Amino acid sequence: MIGRIPVLDVTPLVDCGRQPAKAVTGETFQVSATVFREGHDAVAANVVLTDPAGRPGPFTPMRELAPGTDRWGADVTPTCEGRWTYHVEAWSDPVATWRHEAGIKIPAGIDTGLVLAEGAALHERAAEGVPKDEEREAVLAAVDALRDVRMEPARRLGAALATDVREVLARHPLRELVTASKKLPLLVERERALYGAWYEMFPRSEGAHRDESTGRMVSGTLRTAAERLPAIAAMGFDVVYLPPVHPIGTTHRKGPNNTLDAGPDDPGVPWAIGSADGGHDAVHPDLGTLEDFDAFVARARELRMEVALDFALQCSPDHPWVKKRPAWFHHRADGSIAYAENPPKKYQDIYPIAFDQDMRGLVRETVRVLRHWMKHGVRIFRVDNPHTKPVVFWQKVIGSINRTDPDVVFLAEAFTRPAMMRTLAAVGFQQSYTYFTWRNTKQELTDYLTELSRETAGFMRPNLFVNTPDILHAYLQHGGRPAFEVRAVLAATMSPAWGMYAGYELCENTPLRPGSEEYLDSEKYQLRPRDWAAAEREGRSIAPLVTTLNRLRRRHPALRRLRNLAFHHADNDAVLAYSKRQGSNVVLVVVNLDPHHTQEATVSLNMPELGLDWHESVPVRDELTGQTYHWGRSNYVRLEPGVTPAHVLVVLRPSPPIGGSPTS
Repeated sequence: MIGRIPVLDVTPLVDCGRQPAKAVTGETFQVSATVFREGHDAVAANVVLTDPAGRPGPFTPMRELAPGTDRWGADVTPTCEGRWTYHVEAWSDPVATWRHEAGIKIPAGIDTGLVLAEGAALHERAAEGVPKDEEREAVLAAVDALRDVRMEPARRLGAALATDVREVLARHPLRELVTASKKLPLLVERERALYGAWYEMFPRSEGAHRDESTGRMVSGTLRTAAERLPAIAAMGFDVVYLPPVHPIGTTHRKGPNNTLDAGPDDPGVPWAIGSADGGHDAVHPDLGTLEDFDAFVARARELRMEVALDFALQCSPDHPWVKKRPAWFHHRADGSIAYAENPPKKYQDIYPIAFDQDMRGLVRETVRVLRHWMKHGVRIFRVDNPHTKPVVFWQKVIGSINRTDPDVVFLAEAFTRPAMMRTLAAVGFQQSYTYFTWRNTKQELTDYLTELSRETAGFMRPNLFVNTPDILHAYLQHGGRPAFEVRAVLAATMSPAWGMYAGYELCENTPLRPGSEEYLDSEKYQLRPRDWAAAEREGRSIAPLVTTLNRLRRRHPALRRLRNLAFHHADNDAVLAYSKRQGSNVVLVVVNLDPHHTQEATVSLNMPELGLDWHESVPVRDELTGQTYHWGRSNYVRLEPGVTPAHVLVVLRPSPPIGGSPTS
């Protein structure tokens, strides 16, 4: 039902208000609404945030976002974790109505005495709502002036329009016909739900070696993998993500490059979970014990990193559930259990779960398994293929976990249809994989990142992974080292959350076959020890660039936010320019998307997006090179692959224009 003052289309709005919008502590976001009224009287609006204890904060005045649109907005910032609400209040503004009328009538000498008397009465009423004596006195002084017939009408009006009076009544307005929208839910979570740099590694490859006496490959362990953690921390990563660490089945075990003829030494796919050694709550014997897992988590914590664990709700044919819980699986007409398929891919070593015979039991067991790993220090779960399970299942599972442990973060690995990805985010997943890997042109990146930072930012937080164990995009296959540098810069500066899979820093780019996105000799199917030290010595690693990018993310608050992304014009389709601003911190990025050729462009900046006037020229420091330039509205750039793939510029301070060209 429409109230006395219509308040319509409040945003952010998730699932018609049935699901909460999302933010993290200290994150600023905009609440907007359509507000109008009949006739010509002035209308105003404000936002009210109510904290988890039910305490409404001071209202935040809204402004009309574009004149004549009736669309109002205001930026708000929740200050602590928990379940908040927000709503919009619209109201008739009699003082603003009077100011407009008086500004016309008094100079024209129309109804002068009456208009001034009405103004005095309004300001007297308004003074009653001003809590501080000194502020109230300023308004009452205006009342006295409006009633002082010895003064010229213009001076009497001027007293009411004085800056100090306007400022007091802006903070404490006289509101009539106040109409409130419905209260909408807001879930405020810890910063890691929005921000973090992720590094994916296979523990079994770290420390893997060939036994000289037998000639057989020996798996690395959680203890040997922990030796790699200081190097990962040194690159500035916040989260170490592990694929499943559980026992792997032997039935239909896959061999190298997804072959069906695994040998006795082939380790199998970590996502084929379960054997006689246990299921989802066990550690693969080759990796060690639960105590070894605890030691890995503790070491990561010492290095100020968190461990994210893969949760893949599926089983090998050897999983204990297959015999104990047959109702949890799809049975075919011949009585066999159907294995997983994603045509043309076949996963004969994996049984998917069937949910509709015992949803309650599956929820209960999933929550039990997750809580088991939470007791061992895991507070982040990367969920494998959540889009192949019912949405309501995840709503129940994540709801159950987050009710008691709101700090636990779930990342949805769902490369699927937009509706499913958005709904998974809406019902509880704190982060989401995206289509970033497949967005490589200027137009694709501009359109998609605008969508992620605007349209869906209120509930879907993107994690931009540059590669995964089974996604090696053609851009990386054919672009060489410059392509790896470009994609790292884009992911690390466009989104507050980004990630990479081990080997990316070595620019590994050999596909299984032409046209495939699978790696040759994929680590999913075999042990892949890497000589990190040799790569560093030989200059084959882009770890120094990755380290710089992660250091910049920690140093500059603007890079830790999502909704502040703004694009700028560059007159070359191979050059992409964008900025992020958080308060006085402004970061401007210009990237050459062409990994093969040097590109030149003129970058035309939208100066107000940077918090600057159109005429200003400012010093900017390139955080990749340390050089300082002066940039204004129009700037020439030249970016050479392998030498200067991008500028990551920090605006230092406004200064008067100086002579010379703003050439980079």
